[in-house]
Amino acid sequence: MGREKAAKEALNLLRGRLCDPTFVFKPLSDSPESNYSKLKFIISSSVTEACNNSILLLGPRGSGKIAVLELVLKDLFLEYPDMISVIRLSGLLHSDDNCAFKEIARQLCVEHDLLFSKMASFDDNSQFMIAMLRECGLAHKTVIFVLDEFDLFAQGKQRLLYSLLDAMQSITSQAVVIGVSCRLDADQLLEKRVRSRFSHRKLMFLPPSKEDLQRLLGHILSLPLDSTLPRDYAVEFNAKLQNMLADEKFKQTIYTYMDSDATVNHLLRFLFRAVSYMDLGSGFLALENFKTALPNIQRQPKLECITDCSILELYILVCMKRLEVKEQNSYNFNSVMTEYKSIHDTFQTSDYYARNVCLRAFEHLQQRELISFTDNRGHNQSVEFRPVKLLISSYELQKGLKSYRSCPVILLKLMDREA
Repeated sequence: MGREKAAKEALNLLRGRLCDPTFVFKPLSDSPESNYSKLKFIISSSVTEACNNSILLLGPRGSGKIAVLELVLKDLFLEYPDMISVIRLSGLLHSDDNCAFKEIARQLCVEHDLLFSKMASFDDNSQFMIAMLRECGLAHKTVIFVLDEFDLFAQGKQRLLYSLLDAMQSITSQAVVIGVSCRLDADQLLEKRVRSRFSHRKLMFLPPSKEDLQRLLGHILSLPLDSTLPRDYAVEFNAKLQNMLADEKFKQTIYTYMDSDATVNHLLRFLFRAVSYMDLGSGFLALENFKTALPNIQRQPKLECITDCSILELYILVCMKRLEVKEQNSYNFNSVMTEYKSIHDTFQTSDYYARNVCLRAFEHLQQRELISFTDNRGHNQSVEFRPVKLLISSYELQKGLKSYRSCPVILLKLMDREA
């Protein structure tokens, strides 16, 4: 197999992995302290000991709540093939109680080969669910209710949650209610009558630690030695990958990206873009692939705005930054003009414009939301006297100036000096 053909196969393999949550979260499930192990223990104990349970999976979007749950359910279906039934609801679709009970009845009918009636009333569907829970309990079959967007079910009268949790108080029922939410206070939204029946078990899905992150990267990006890929190519690929993972520049690139959003899902999007830049000629991942992917996937609208600014607008932004560095907490257009004149007098720049032109540039920056007024008061006050503030950081301004093709050298020097 040629090197380029092997590289294409490796690329397809890595892309497939990045789109498979089951594969991605497998290494994070090895520890007995992992959410996977805890969740599996709770559900399996309900199946084997014929008891009822309820639990909330809480964490930001993209942290792997659903992925880990699906991994647990997949393993449990293999261990207890005829003892588990899963009912799935989403708060985005079924937050209305009538709709939720109808969907539960429909899924139970499909699961047990029964005839579903679309004309059944709310009470009929509610009684049918309770009867089915009792029958499943007598047959030693556990019904698992997965409520995605759980916080949306906690709005209104919460009849669905109350009916489910109340039915689970019976010794004949055998069920598990699993709520999934990105709201960390989801349990506080429950009414007293619902909260009293809830078990108050919660699993928090936190961003991976630096050690877990390194382990995850190695797991996802390493090539298997027992695949159709040439063994010597896979060994060399993995060796180069380990060297790259240990490189401080690579770690800094990953940490820079994860600063804005540390969830696993966010990382996977970045890795998919970086892997797509792999050079098929060499057949190996390189640090440059990740450096190239970083600005392409991290949209920076403020930087894009700076590159479209005029030279005069750049001067105004730098003057405002200099005023902030001088700890001048409150400044207005007049203060900026004083600083602008000071720069011109000191460095004898050729870029000096009339005051009315500067005012139009100042208003243009405000329209583009690179600057704004510090408060909403003083609408009757002239623009020249209203206090303003910068809406971009020093890092964004400095990076924007460097990427500006015809940026005056004096502005770069001034920003470097302030930095």
